[in-house]
Amino acid sequence: MIEVKNTSFRYAGTDADCLRDINLRVKAGECILFCGKSGCGKSTILRLFNGMIPNFFDGEQQGTVTFRGELLSDMPLFRIAQSFGTVFQNPRTQFYTVNTTSEIAFGLENMGTPREQIRKRVEQTAKELEIEYLMDRSIFELSGGEKQIIAFASVYAMDPEVYLLDEPSANLDFAAVEKIRKILRLLKSRGKTILISEHRIYYLKDILDRALYMEDGRILREYSEAELGSMPYEEHEKTGLRMLNLAEMPYGGRRIRRRPEECFLTYFSGYHGKKKCLEISRAGFAPGKIYAVIGNNGAGKSTFLSAFSGVMRKTGGYVIEQNAVSDRRKRLKNSYIVMQEVNHQLFMDSVEKEITTGKHRMDPDGCGRLLSELDLEGLEDRHPMTLSGGQKQRVIIASARYSGKRFLFFDEPTSGLDFYHMIRVSELLKEISGDETYIFVVTHDYEFILSCCDAVVHIESGEMVEQYDLDQGGLEKIRTWFLAEPQPGIPVPRQSDEVPAVPAHGW
Repeated sequence: MIEVKNTSFRYAGTDADCLRDINLRVKAGECILFCGKSGCGKSTILRLFNGMIPNFFDGEQQGTVTFRGELLSDMPLFRIAQSFGTVFQNPRTQFYTVNTTSEIAFGLENMGTPREQIRKRVEQTAKELEIEYLMDRSIFELSGGEKQIIAFASVYAMDPEVYLLDEPSANLDFAAVEKIRKILRLLKSRGKTILISEHRIYYLKDILDRALYMEDGRILREYSEAELGSMPYEEHEKTGLRMLNLAEMPYGGRRIRRRPEECFLTYFSGYHGKKKCLEISRAGFAPGKIYAVIGNNGAGKSTFLSAFSGVMRKTGGYVIEQNAVSDRRKRLKNSYIVMQEVNHQLFMDSVEKEITTGKHRMDPDGCGRLLSELDLEGLEDRHPMTLSGGQKQRVIIASARYSGKRFLFFDEPTSGLDFYHMIRVSELLKEISGDETYIFVVTHDYEFILSCCDAVVHIESGEMVEQYDLDQGGLEKIRTWFLAEPQPGIPVPRQSDEVPAVPAHGW
């Protein structure tokens, strides 16, 4: 069906090949996982299939890529789009409208699908993916995970023959990932071909046919599902491959010296416009701990970070630190927040400048150590926007560490990271979580929580429903939250709410 012969590719402006001597045959109906450490070429190989190479990304390509015997380079883009559907790592890069229903219909409109057929297909997509509650919503009101689901739905509606998925689970909670798992099973049962570039692989159990491990642009090894499932922990660290069986992930938290709570939120609230979206009656936090902030997509976790850090302008209540009220400006001055979409905070023209900007006194040795610890050596002079998603993530994490701020907030810091770099980040957070530092991490990454977090803040519907330490009975709670059946559900409209009908939108 798909055949890649002796193919190499080098992006314009770079000195090394990103893909090297790729030879690959894909049979119809196969589910193939491309895996490996960040920057190994996983995303680039998908770009060979969807026409982005060479039509969007300039560079030098050698070798051939064929689909059903026809060279992809000779096929017009509209024909490629009819056969290959892509879900990108950052869903915002593939949105063309501001309304969820219109976004799902957009691809069908561009394919010239008749109006009534578009309407039926959009309604069918919403029903089969169980996302009626997301229909006719503003894209800007969605959480990161909800955006990813809409991006997936927009491809699903076009019913392509081949699905190309680039980190589709990166920003999703376990309930949403379970939804994608069911969709993939459905696609596989219908004979669809699925090619996935992914770090989190547990949800592909009983779905994938083989995993191709990549390193430095080459396919070095092929794993069966059984081989992935029986891989020892040490090999996970070495290869960067995540766990296929999450229950085998050991707890790597610390027995830290107990400190009294020194920072309190009292009647704390946050507002989007006139709408209250966060309300916490009282909470206390101790320095030196790493807090995991968990909850379903749309629960208010990112809002919690924005309000607490001072990024959100309109807040109410009190933040009391060391018996003194800390207003928004003071919190903002003492805080550093790593956003879920790191492209929003990459401004400089080199990695080194990105890490060091914002601190009055530069420490070259400290910057060098961070580059080494986060596997960024040799990239000092690279433009951050030329890096892979995982490399960009590590650059911003290095910048947060270099800033020396007392309140560090991370929003899904491991969403694009392999197991090896996830462990490196967890070790870095442990190192910087000193007596005067508060660290809060919004995450859906169960492996990351067990690798370094000390306590959990559970938020739902804009409220803090629970707070507990992992080493004091909380470990069973977090395991139940992530692993127990049934999975935690995505919030859906209450029975008293109306699910919006699919509007005409001009079709």
